[in-house]
Amino acid sequence: MPPKSKVDLYAAIRRDSRAGLSNRALQHKYGVGFRTVRKALTSVWPEPRKKLPPRKTRLDPYKGLVDEMLRADLTAPRKQQHTAKRIFDRLVAEYGAVDVSYGIVRAYVAERRDEIRIAAGRGIAKAFVPQSHRPGAEAEVDFGDVTIRLAGEQVKCCLFSFRLSYSGKAVHRVSASGGQEAFFEGHVHALSVLGGVPTGKVRYDNLNSAVAQVLGFNRARVETERWTAFRSHFDIEVFYCHPGIEGAHEKGGVEGQIGYFRRNHFVPVPEVGSLAELNAMVDRWDEEDDARRIRSRPRTIGEYFAAEQPLLKPLPAEPFETGRLFALRVDRYGQISVRTNHYSVPVRLIGRRVRVMLHASELVVYDDGVEVARHERLMTKAGSRLVLDHYLEALVRKPGALPGSTALEQARSAGKFTPVHDAWWAAACKAHGDRDGTRALIEVLLLGRHMPHEHLVAGLAAALRAGAMTSDAVALEARKAAEADDTSALAASAGPSEPDPFRQPSVASLTERRLAHLPPDTRPLPSVAVYDQLLRRRRPGGRPNPEGEEP
Repeated sequence: MPPKSKVDLYAAIRRDSRAGLSNRALQHKYGVGFRTVRKALTSVWPEPRKKLPPRKTRLDPYKGLVDEMLRADLTAPRKQQHTAKRIFDRLVAEYGAVDVSYGIVRAYVAERRDEIRIAAGRGIAKAFVPQSHRPGAEAEVDFGDVTIRLAGEQVKCCLFSFRLSYSGKAVHRVSASGGQEAFFEGHVHALSVLGGVPTGKVRYDNLNSAVAQVLGFNRARVETERWTAFRSHFDIEVFYCHPGIEGAHEKGGVEGQIGYFRRNHFVPVPEVGSLAELNAMVDRWDEEDDARRIRSRPRTIGEYFAAEQPLLKPLPAEPFETGRLFALRVDRYGQISVRTNHYSVPVRLIGRRVRVMLHASELVVYDDGVEVARHERLMTKAGSRLVLDHYLEALVRKPGALPGSTALEQARSAGKFTPVHDAWWAAACKAHGDRDGTRALIEVLLLGRHMPHEHLVAGLAAALRAGAMTSDAVALEARKAAEADDTSALAASAGPSEPDPFRQPSVASLTERRLAHLPPDTRPLPSVAVYDQLLRRRRPGGRPNPEGEEP
């Protein structure tokens, strides 16, 4: 078997030479020349292959000109320096380098620009200095983009990440947007999970939720007022990175953490029904990540965090309102406009000013301190979210507006207006006419404010089977369905266990209780035949006797 490498060849030649083979025999056995045998007997290591001299190119006569242009850029304004395309154009136009291609110029400029800057003392080597972090002292915060399928539709959300620098423990939160309310809610959730606040600095980039203005090229920043109040409440010491891509390495831990979390938990794209369901999954993924090791660390993230958590500063006792408050007027369509999107409120509030608390994933509407509407936040722009129940008072007076209303279309899409509703509506319109049948349906929908949706649907189905096309019949059947559910739930909760003597008995009908304790009735049915003798006797002609006349 021939040797695999030149080192093996040298070793075999030396071994056979020690066994007594001559130089000529070694040359014949291994198919090499006299010089190779002599080199193998002289050294165990082959001589390194000599590098070939650089091949001449068509750019060689112009390299000096290119270097002069690059040296001139050292003192030129930053936005008025030569690009590879500009150098190529000058070589062709000013020096007649028509035989030089743009690719050769671009490759040479990419190599020589940094060499000239370093030789002039303007450039630095691209190196990373390892850092050590004290337990419980530092953390990093950033946002990232993730794509999910929400209720069957593909949307882009924001992933908030808060990462402790020592242990690598990270807490994530998905929100509809990356606004200030999501920024604050992410902090509150992360700090509550971690159980404390870092004692040192927390690193941020210059996101608009925290920084209103960057002052020059230093670390000075003009902060937003709500962010100043928030970090003062939690006693957070901030450190702002340099703007742009140049400052990304200053919080490289959280930058890499977001990429890792997205690749390992959002591939394939998760399908969820709501953001609350997705965030429950994210919390579970964070707990599972505590069992992994970062690179070659001897312990897991959870083990490092267990030693770091007692060193964090305690959380404040008072909560901080993370939502943003707006005072908005309700338009004539019964809607309010929040961040280019429209949300419905009860039509009785048209023309009034209401207070809106905007959170990361939902908004709540208040009127005189009473909650009147709650919506899941839209992720699009210029969208609308309408609730059919908010328009029922107006639809009672305008039943013809119901079939084509946007609120009805959205109720169908959300599953609130079921095919059972449509079937009962069609039957009611056939029985009472379009106007009265639609009004009957609206009265049925008003019942949904006082009874669960599933009981109302069951009442509609029962009334449809019985042919009862009135709201009173639907209410009666819905109450029967509710009573049946309560009875079955009570029986399931009781089970075969012993009766509790202290439990209050359920309310039963007095008539049913009396009939249950009475003996069976065996008497014959009553008859009115004996009363026939009291009837007056009639004349043979069939007329009754006059009053006072003897028969």
